Amino acid sequence: MTSGRPILEVARELGIAEEHVVPYGSDKAKVRLAAMQGRPQGRLVLVSAITPTSAGEGKTTTSIGLAQGLARIGESVCLALREPSLGPTFGKKGGATGGGRSIVIPTVDINLHFTGDFHAITSANNLLAAMVDNHMYHRKTPEIDPRRVMWRRVIDLNDRALRHTIVGLGGKLQGVPRETGFDITPASEVMAILCLAQGEDDLRRRLGRILVGFNYQEEPVLASDLGAVGAMMVLLRDAIMPNLVQSVEGVPTFIHGGPFANIAHGCNSVLATRMAMAHSDWTITEAGFGFDLGAEKFFDIKCQSAGLDTAAVVLVATIRALKRHGGVARKEIGEPDARAVERGLPNLHKHVQNIRAFGEIPVVALNRFGSDTADEIEVVRDACAEEGLPFAVSNHFEEGGDGAVELARTVLEHAEEHQTRFQPLYDWSEPIPDKIGKVARTMYGADEVVLSKLAERQMKRLTELGYGDLPVCIAKAPTSLTDDPRIAGRPEGFDVTVRSFELSAGAGFVIPLLGDVMRMPGLPRAPQAEAMDLVDGETVGLMGA
Repeated sequence: MTSGRPILEVARELGIAEEHVVPYGSDKAKVRLAAMQGRPQGRLVLVSAITPTSAGEGKTTTSIGLAQGLARIGESVCLALREPSLGPTFGKKGGATGGGRSIVIPTVDINLHFTGDFHAITSANNLLAAMVDNHMYHRKTPEIDPRRVMWRRVIDLNDRALRHTIVGLGGKLQGVPRETGFDITPASEVMAILCLAQGEDDLRRRLGRILVGFNYQEEPVLASDLGAVGAMMVLLRDAIMPNLVQSVEGVPTFIHGGPFANIAHGCNSVLATRMAMAHSDWTITEAGFGFDLGAEKFFDIKCQSAGLDTAAVVLVATIRALKRHGGVARKEIGEPDARAVERGLPNLHKHVQNIRAFGEIPVVALNRFGSDTADEIEVVRDACAEEGLPFAVSNHFEEGGDGAVELARTVLEHAEEHQTRFQPLYDWSEPIPDKIGKVARTMYGADEVVLSKLAERQMKRLTELGYGDLPVCIAKAPTSLTDDPRIAGRPEGFDVTVRSFELSAGAGFVIPLLGDVMRMPGLPRAPQAEAMDLVDGETVGLMGA
């Protein structure tokens, strides 16, 4: 695999002065925020996908392929992507840097530790947790009620054993015993804060607003009340700077921040997006899992808070995934079956409908696999033609940028013809139940939203505390439009259940948890970690490497 150009050369061609580049070796670097000051912003293209299946959709691969296709036809383009988490890398997914000839490099480094951002975020989160426990141990004011501590520790691994823990055991000198637990780092509020912050001052303000718990009078206690913000800023000093790498074909790529879309807001950082837009005419970014999760939050949270807008939206689908939504077993998806593709189309139609709810018309990108037949592709092409949707087949996995030229030209033409501003799904000032209802009914197709008794009490309290005007970041199963991960296709006649709420006051959103979704995943029966090793100094078994 090519090692790419020296990263200082990539930065120089973007017009980034060397004093703004902080190299991490010769193939990756951080870029100081000053590098984008005074530069005009280019146009933004969002890539999302239909509901994920075990067959794969290739959202990241398509994003990279599209960018390489644009570069092939002479366009100025950058990528803005999320950082991979060690949890899925060692769990089920096995990496998140694309695939085939549409990958970002250095692949192994990006998937494993990268420039240390996730570790800095984990440390900042856990420093605050340690200061909360120390505050209670020394009975400092404001006195925190140990029964009402909201702040949890995090780790960037899938570890179900840490979901519920007890700390402070061992006697008087060991701390205050209490129940708590761990979330995975991509679901942490510090991750969301870093990704939504628009600069160092904004990062500091957001960290200070973190709600860590309540005192005995049930009054909020914030991170700023504990004197923790300065130390957290120190830990996040370098993490706030976007990371610069490149695709295998040399397209500049800013990879920064990695919140999951099913349990967080699913977008790379605002700063990386703006950095890419400041240094190219076109920026390709992604939001996932499916459009109903990451892309909804991209528009209703990220774009609304940062004042961003899109020039085009790309919806990725595969024949294999449509067959899965059409009821075909995974072991049979390689067999030609145009009728199964047709049965799976309602899921595609639903996501098209979702995109139109924001006032956008998507370009449908068919991520081609070698087993796809002409008849199967024609089913999707005809369905898009009936709805008046631009459509392109992309073979970027096998051919890189050359295989994505058709998609690139289609996106450019569409962006020029349809210049509209997106319409948010709801107004932040609406009551929390109305916001959840609009997302659930419009994005998922649910009939009703049912709140548990606990959720009703929590929602009332959040409103009383003044958090009712925040947007909602719904945590839900990614593999279904419902809150049941086993239901594929486009289900109808279902309700979704909010079992409880969490608050990310610093990030600036309320988190309704639907169904059985958890903020700490577990490892699968056969994790990817079992296939990994270090052989003669080289990493093996890492998917995509």
